[in-house]
Amino acid sequence: MFRGKLVMVGAGFVGSTTAYTIMCGGLFNEIVIIDINRAKAEGDAMDMAHGVSFVKPVNVYSGDYSDCKDADIVVITAGANQKPGETRLDLLRKNAEIFKDIIGNIIRYAPDDVILLTVSNPVDILTYITYRISGLPKNQVIGSGTVLDTSRLKYMISRHTGVDARNCHTYIIGEHGDSEVAAWSITNIAGMSMREYAAATGKCTPNDLDDMYNRVKHAAYEIIEKKGVTYYAIALAVAKITACIAGEENSVLTVSSVFDGEYGIKDVAMSVPTQVSGYGIERIFEVPFDDREKDGLYNSAKTLRENLDEIKL
Repeated sequence: MFRGKLVMVGAGFVGSTTAYTIMCGGLFNEIVIIDINRAKAEGDAMDMAHGVSFVKPVNVYSGDYSDCKDADIVVITAGANQKPGETRLDLLRKNAEIFKDIIGNIIRYAPDDVILLTVSNPVDILTYITYRISGLPKNQVIGSGTVLDTSRLKYMISRHTGVDARNCHTYIIGEHGDSEVAAWSITNIAGMSMREYAAATGKCTPNDLDDMYNRVKHAAYEIIEKKGVTYYAIALAVAKITACIAGEENSVLTVSSVFDGEYGIKDVAMSVPTQVSGYGIERIFEVPFDDREKDGLYNSAKTLRENLDEIKL
C-alpha cells in the first residue's frame, strides 16, 4: 500500500472535512493544509493533529505552496461561493481567475508526476481549467465529477429496494450539474436490469426511476437550503478517489476527466465510468449507453463548452 504526501488547498467546510476524512483513512503519512486564511489552516491542522494517537501514524500541519514540492496528490477545494445577485457566469469568471493563481503556485513547486484533484465548483469547468493552466498530462488532472451524484443515486435505489447501496450498480454521467444523466440502461441489481427488476419485484418502475433521478439532481439544493453547505458526503467521495490513487486500486469511478475523442467528444472535462489508479486516469471507458443517455452526454459537453467559451479561457 502506497503511503505518501497529500496537500489540501482550501480549509473551508469541504477542505477541512475532507482532510479529516482522509486522515482517518490512514493512507497518507503526511497531510498539509493550505489556505489564504493561514490562521484557519493552522487551527484545523492543530485540531486534527491532536487526534493522531487514534489513527495510523500521520503528520498533519499547515503550510504554504512550497510544501507542494514533494506532494503526491494535491486536492483543491478553494474558490469563491456564489453571492446573492451574482450570475453563474460571474462565479465562473471569478473562480477561473482564482484558479490561475492557485494552479500557478502549485506547479511552481510540485513534482512533474503530481496528481491534481479538483473539487471546487463548477468542478468540470475548473478541472478543464486546471488541465490547461497546469500543462500536466490529462491523466494527472482529475475532478471529483459525479462520484458523489452516483453515490446519491445508489442511496436512492437502496432506500427504494432495500438492497445494500454497495450492491446497487449504477452511474450518473456527464456534467456535475443540471445536465447530468442517470445511466439507467446499464444500471443493475444482481445482474438484473431495472426493467427486469421491476418485472420481478414491482419496484423501480419508470416513474420510480424518474423520481430518484430528480431527487439526486436536486439533492445539493435541498441540503444547502437546510444547512447552507454540503461537505460530509463529498469528503467521503474525495477520500475514496484519493484512496484509489494511493492504493493503485484500478477502481471504476465517475470522476471528471478531460476527453480527447472518447464518445466523439473533445476539449471538455466531465464524467463517465473511468478507471482510476496510481497513474491517475488509467482509462476512460466507452460504455454502450442507450441513445437517450448519449444525447444527454453530448448535451452536457455542449453546455460545458459554451461556458468555457464565455469565460474566454
